Parts: sequence; C-alpha cells; structure tokens
Amino acid sequence: MREKVWVVTMDLRADSLLRGRENERHPRRRVAFVSTVATVAFALAACGSASAAPPSATTSDAATSSASAVVPLVVYSAQGYDSVVTKAFQQATGIPVKLDDDSTGPLLTKVAAERNNPQWGLLWVDGATAFASLDKQGQLLDYTSPTALTTVGQSLVPSDHSYVPISTTVMAALIYNAAKAPAVPATYQDLLQPKYKGLVGMNDPSQSGPTFPFIAGLMNQMGGQTNGVSAGQSYLTQLKANGLHVYPTNGDTLHALETGQIVYGLIQSSAATGEVLKAPKSANFNAKVVYLPSSTLLPAAIGIDKGASPAEQAEAKKFIEYVLSPAGQAVMQTGDPSGDSLFWPIVPGVSALTALPPFPTAYQTIDPYFWGPLEGQVNSWFDSNIK
Repeated sequence: MREKVWVVTMDLRADSLLRGRENERHPRRRVAFVSTVATVAFALAACGSASAAPPSATTSDAATSSASAVVPLVVYSAQGYDSVVTKAFQQATGIPVKLDDDSTGPLLTKVAAERNNPQWGLLWVDGATAFASLDKQGQLLDYTSPTALTTVGQSLVPSDHSYVPISTTVMAALIYNAAKAPAVPATYQDLLQPKYKGLVGMNDPSQSGPTFPFIAGLMNQMGGQTNGVSAGQSYLTQLKANGLHVYPTNGDTLHALETGQIVYGLIQSSAATGEVLKAPKSANFNAKVVYLPSSTLLPAAIGIDKGASPAEQAEAKKFIEYVLSPAGQAVMQTGDPSGDSLFWPIVPGVSALTALPPFPTAYQTIDPYFWGPLEGQVNSWFDSNIK
C-alpha cells in the first residue's frame, strides 16, 4: 500500500509542477491543492493501518501559517527610485520582491486588464485619482498606517484608508527656457495670450499618469465639481487654438523644450526641478521653473490588492512601513536624485532635498473620489479634441 500512496502523490506532484507558475501566483489555490494531496495520501494510507492518527492542524493554525509564510511580493511601480527601494527592502526584511516598473498609464491599463485575476500585490504610482477608482471597484485593501504624517500628508489620507500617501509632488510646474521666453506668465489664463502662441507643451494624460490629476485640478479651480469639466474643456480648447503641443510623458516634453520645439512646458514638479539641476546652461538654454496658482498636490501613494493572499498583504504592509521609515525615505531620496527623488516629504522629521524650492503656498487638493471616476471620460475627450 505504501507504493500506491507514492504513485498517487507523485502523479499529483507532477501535475503541480506543470501548473507551478499559476499556483505560485495564487497561493490560496496552491493551499487547496496541497490539501488534496494530503487527503488522498492519508485515505490510502489508512487502508493499511488502523492506528494512523488524523491531522491535528486547525483552521486557525492554517490561517496563521498562511499569513506568516514568505511569498514573492509583486510590486507594480512607476517610481524612478523603485528598483533601489525594493532591493533595500528585500535586504532589510528577507522578503523577495518581484518588481514590474513602467509608466503610470501602462501600469493602470495592466491593472484594469487583470481586474478579474490580479497579478499584483502592491501598486505604487503618483496620483490619488487612480486609487480612488480602484477603491470604488472594490480592489483595494483598507490599511491604516501607524506612522504619523505632516499636516499636508494627513490631508492626503482617504477617509476609508484604502491607500497610503507616501510623499508628494505638484502638478503642474511650469518649466521654461529663460533664454528664449518672451515673458513669464503669472496665471494659466496668461498662456492664452498671443505672445505664447505655439510655445507651450504638456503631457498626454492617457500615457502620463500625473497629467490627469493636473487636468482635474484645472477643472476643479475653474468650475468646481459642478461646472469644472466644461470649464476645463473650454480652457484646453482655447489653449489648443493657441498652438498647444502634446507629448507622451515628462521626458518627451522636456526634450521638446531642450530642442527648441517649445519654450514652456507643463510637467510634474520633480521632473522640472531635475531638469534645472542637470541641464547645462548656455546662451540658448536656461531652464527655470514657476508655479502658477493653484498647483495641485500629486501624492505618490501605495495601494494593496484586496485579492492577494494574506501572506502577500502582510508583506505589502511591511513595505509601506519601510518606505515611510527614515531608512526608506533616505533610499527614496537617493535613488533618483535628478528625478523622482525630488519630492516633498510628508513624514515629520524628513527634510526635502536642498535642490527643491520651498513648498508652493498656492496649492489645492482635489477630491479623488469625484475626479477619479471621470478619468476615462476626460482622457477620451482629450484624445479626440486636443491631441
């Protein structure tokens, strides 16, 4: 009878190996499968031994074991420092991390495509609107971090704690080539003047994650939640008529600025500050930055997949606490020194890098739960009417 037990178990294990990748990504299915192996083996063994003892593990023990197991933490991230941060976290905790790094737009498209079978455990991108949409779809696990935040940071925490803000930048910074600029605008309305015709560029919200919150911020300040969409669409239509250029992401808009295709660019504050730091100054190029009222706060936030295994969810919580710790913040601030590291911290006691200007005084926060669900509608309109 022992040989029969061995044959059945080996057959099942072979099948498991064939399905190994699927079971690895779905631990609950793996647990059920292993349970089946144990049940068959026990039943067959019982035929030859009346003294065999039944399994003693309880459901509570199994749940505890599942939550404490070590599994790969799958991180979807659009942060420029994510590679060094995930490596530092893995070294500090021993938790293996599988990083999928991409721009925010493609990552959100991937998350949407995987809605019925999520492959991520933790999502780390800029902009609360994306997380609000995921929360409304029931995809996020509520988590209240015990780490204290600054007043600005507290203003970015959702009431249901469905995601955790980690840092903030603003959208948009107006970067301009002072060697070519005919003037420095003081408001967004100024950009509609003839002297700015054909000189202004911005990112595509369908490809650049930070850009929809910028557009939502424009709409919010121009007409609020009642008339903001129509007021913002009217403004962008006028800006297009004045020669607006649209490029995929921050890097493309900056390239257009450097090569003289545009003189002004509306981009994320971290990218604008980074350009000022690294771009050589010359008689033909001198990058400077201003913040037009009102700048919209753009938090870098983390959400946890509600459908992930208990073990992966526990690891995701540890990751959040790591990046909010002094050690994690230090890695974030050194991982991409001329890019995403140029954020304003929202953790007390952590200072912004010296290259950053003072935090803008004229800023606003937008309600991500109102504006987030409008992202598809607004981006489709932008694709059809502005690009």
